[in-house]
Parts: sequence; structure tokens; C-alpha cells
Amino acid sequence: MLRRILSYGLLAGLIAGGVLSLIVLTVQDAIPSGYSMAIGYLTMLVALSLVFLAIKRHRDRERGGVIRFWPAFGLGLGVSFVASVIYMLSWEMALAISGLDFADTYARAMIEAQRAKGASPEVLAKLAADMEVFKAQYANPLFRLPMTFIEIFPVGVLVSLLSAAILRNPRVLPARQE
Repeated sequence: MLRRILSYGLLAGLIAGGVLSLIVLTVQDAIPSGYSMAIGYLTMLVALSLVFLAIKRHRDRERGGVIRFWPAFGLGLGVSFVASVIYMLSWEMALAISGLDFADTYARAMIEAQRAKGASPEVLAKLAADMEVFKAQYANPLFRLPMTFIEIFPVGVLVSLLSAAILRNPRVLPARQE
């Protein structure tokens, strides 16, 4: 089962992290928009669909077509964990290669969004101070790495829950007889 966790997790992480890296390396200084967030989470869902495939393959090949919820959920969490680590490392690598100062870009985008909404100078000053704190925190890898990890891991938990709940029923997508 460890081999399945590592192989499916690595593949899922490479898909999600590869798309993330491609976006960072090609659109370096663009301000993130709702579309880029939607593309990012859609990519995560596509990549983490491998959780479902890993559980199904394990159920059909090693478990005789039957798997209980908790073993299926555990397998899904394992795949999600490995994928999240690969995603996190991909983000770090993309930042190092591109030289992108994500925290500064994000801070400027947040301030500009509030300015466009007509925020008062006091609100903008408070936000600017908060963004300076964020930039200092984000420069610390002990802050940045867990933040990147939790971008994708909760999605993996949800996919694992749904996959385990669906695939515990042996009548759902039964194994084909050879």
C-alpha cells in the first residue's frame, strides 16, 4: 500500500505542482485574479482525482473488490499528503527559479483592491501595515511552507472522504472480470 501511496501521491503532486509552477514561471508579476484561483483549485481537483483511482485500484486488486471506509480514507489521506508535499516543494522551486516576490505582489493587489472599492485612508493605512507584517511572516519558510501545504491538503481530505464513502460500496464501479 505504501508503494501505491507514493506513486499516486507523486503523480498527483507533479500534476498540481507542475501546473502551479508553469503559471508562476510564465505569468510572474501578474496580479492573481479569481480566474487564476479557480484554475488552481480545478487543477488540484483533477490531480487529486488520483486519490479515487488509488482507492479503487487497491480495492479491486488487493482487497478482492471490497474495502471498508477507514482503510480507504487512510489510503486517500496518504496520497493527499504526498501530493501536498510535492505541491509545496514545487511552489518553493518555482519561487526560487522565477525570483517572484509573491508576498509583495499579493500585498499590492490587496491594497489596490481596497483602494478601488473606495476605502478610507485610515483603512488603507491599516491594511498596508497588516500587509507589511504578512510580508515579514511570509519570508520565513516555517510560515510559508505550512501555508502552501494547507492550500491543497484540505482539498485532498475532502476528495479522500468522498472517495472512501463512494468506494466502500462494492457495487459502485465493480472490478471487471478478466
